[in-house]
Amino acid sequence: MEKKKVTVPLVCHGHSRPVVDLFYSPITPDGFFLISASKDSSPMLRNGETGDWIGTFEGHKGAIWSSCLDTKALRAASASADFSAKLWDALTGDELHSFEHKHIVRACAFSDVGLNCLSIGILLLNLSYNLNHRPASNACDTHFLLTGGVEKILRIFDLNRLDAQPRQVDNSPGSIRTVAWLQSDQMILSSCTDTNGVRLWDLRSGKIVQTLETKSSVTSVEVSQDGCYITTADGSTVKFWDANHFGLVKSYDMPCNVESASLEPKHGNKFIAGGEDMWVHVFDFHTGEELGCNKGHHGPVHCVRFSPGGESFASGSEDGTIRIWQTSPVTHDESDLLGSEPSGKVKAVADEVARKIESGLHIGGEGKTGDMDKATDA
Repeated sequence: MEKKKVTVPLVCHGHSRPVVDLFYSPITPDGFFLISASKDSSPMLRNGETGDWIGTFEGHKGAIWSSCLDTKALRAASASADFSAKLWDALTGDELHSFEHKHIVRACAFSDVGLNCLSIGILLLNLSYNLNHRPASNACDTHFLLTGGVEKILRIFDLNRLDAQPRQVDNSPGSIRTVAWLQSDQMILSSCTDTNGVRLWDLRSGKIVQTLETKSSVTSVEVSQDGCYITTADGSTVKFWDANHFGLVKSYDMPCNVESASLEPKHGNKFIAGGEDMWVHVFDFHTGEELGCNKGHHGPVHCVRFSPGGESFASGSEDGTIRIWQTSPVTHDESDLLGSEPSGKVKAVADEVARKIESGLHIGGEGKTGDMDKATDA
């Protein structure tokens, strides 16, 4: 009798409040990693393949709206409602610097992260720096951190001069929701929570050079790994734009309002979307036909992202969990091998956790989220 094919997710517990952002690192010699942002004030780092919890970055006193990893997964950054963005050592969990802002920070993005993951809008800029110059302390390629938020100001911090004043673009038409760099580090995506469309800015002139028109405010943007497409989610629509000429390539109506969408990176034949109906939908990129529907979350899905190799994708929800789904369904027998502990925590990979523990990354209680009384939503 043929085994029935089902999609069995790995369920990652630990956050005590909604998960609002997910970011996969590129593939490194140690594998790839997943960092999650949650309203519980504590970003979490996980093995990107297995979902195994590695550690928690502690220090924020407000909701975390965005988090990311640099190219080599050596440093992390987080944007918070406590009016700060923080830079972390991803190996030790230590706070390296806190960039103070005057209002809620909604988004952060490292430069030189390739075309992995980004959200909302576009900022065209020309930053000249020596790509061969690398900080001696950690041999990172990343040089800049971009932030944006309620202040309506885009800031670019030089990570080689942490105390230096940031470069600013302060004429955003509204509160910035998310930001990210494009591959060349000369373009950035940036848009607003209260304004429709995605805007391209020229930092040299400080002016908008083009707008990707949408009918609703854009809640998610991602650039495909091959640099061909920009994927946006607005209202109940997912759109794909030419990443070089910025023309609209495809537009698909979704079965519900969606908050996030992601294009499969390897072949670009599928995309996923998640939103208010609590499901993660899989669609054919070329036709828009729905190929599958992954159920399991108990609240709206706020974020979805494909892993860098495309073998799996992750979703984060209002229910406080992260679920990692295999791109290809497995049989019931195979799913037994993917089971988690009774509590829902995936079994730790000893080598990976040991590598992090040797460097001292905080491995306290997985559900620990800091001082919840001080957490601030926005």
